[in-house]
Amino acid sequence: MSEQTPALSLPLIQPSQAQKHVTHNEALMRLDALVQAVVLTRDSTSPPADPVAGECHIVPSAAVGTWSGQDHALAYFDGTAWQFLTARPGWRVYVLSDLQTVIWDGTAWAGEATSLQNLSGVGIGTNSDSTNRLAVAAEASLLSHAGAGHQLKINKSVATDTASLLFQTGWSGRAEMGTAGDDAFAIKVSADGAVWNTALSFDPASGFASGEAVQSGPADVTPGRLMRTDYGYGPGNVLGVVSENAGIPTGAVIERGSTANGDYIRFADGTQMCQFNATLAYISAGLCSAAWSYPMIFASGSMPNVQGTLDSDSLALTAPSVTVAGVTGLTVSGLGSTNVTLNVNTLAGASFGSGESVDLRVLAIGRWF
Repeated sequence: MSEQTPALSLPLIQPSQAQKHVTHNEALMRLDALVQAVVLTRDSTSPPADPVAGECHIVPSAAVGTWSGQDHALAYFDGTAWQFLTARPGWRVYVLSDLQTVIWDGTAWAGEATSLQNLSGVGIGTNSDSTNRLAVAAEASLLSHAGAGHQLKINKSVATDTASLLFQTGWSGRAEMGTAGDDAFAIKVSADGAVWNTALSFDPASGFASGEAVQSGPADVTPGRLMRTDYGYGPGNVLGVVSENAGIPTGAVIERGSTANGDYIRFADGTQMCQFNATLAYISAGLCSAAWSYPMIFASGSMPNVQGTLDSDSLALTAPSVTVAGVTGLTVSGLGSTNVTLNVNTLAGASFGSGESVDLRVLAIGRWF
């Protein structure tokens, strides 16, 4: 018959054994130490000076005194002397000094591995709840890379759900960024947590921006708003094709060009100027005239201001029969939005010769809308 139990090595009472109570009491003492096993320490290399009955320790390596040579054993004090129990793989012991359960793996006492899968909640420095299943109270939280980078993923079930980051003051919302209620990424702000303004929203299909922080129209010059490229002006649209919608400029700032009828320049405010080097042909002794169709028409029904500059040197070559003092300045007739007739008349005592002409630099100023 074996003298010990196979698992806990409890001493067995033998047939015809004298003083059976000694063996029985020793077995109870071992059970007292092993059932719901709790030790005070696992790193003290020497036994305490005044142990109390039932006190138990894990003996570390290189222990001294009465613990010498008992590395990794459970040492329990039976009230008179230290008794030592050799652990078997799988034994669990709670260490009061560490507030931790350790397991003997056959080589060392190691902390008990706890599965972190499908936990109902985790609170770090605070308590989690049914909504905030992960709760952290700390000065900072670090999410670092493993490899080349790190992604923080916030997933929602359908487009109408919310996937966002909410920033609060005193548990009252002040700013939110993410996709809330649709798939457009938005940045929202609030002064009180009740009324929210969408400062910026980005269309998921085009990437275009909108929101309170962006111009609402070409005439919107609200301080602090961001300018839209189609409502503002810069190097890309200072010079180009001018246009308007209900009197509001929608194109470039300046448009310029030329045709066979002269040069023109248009401004976004509606101003238009046309220039032309005109030759007025001989009509009669008292008149040289020419019709001028503008290189760009003026606003329908408008009559631009037409001016002309006469060069005396040129007049001496093209109309030697007269002098500058003998002719009028430019006069116009048939003034309209598309063309005008340019006239230079002689004064009393002067007359043009047949085939003579007058060269003028003419300028028409008006509006294109």
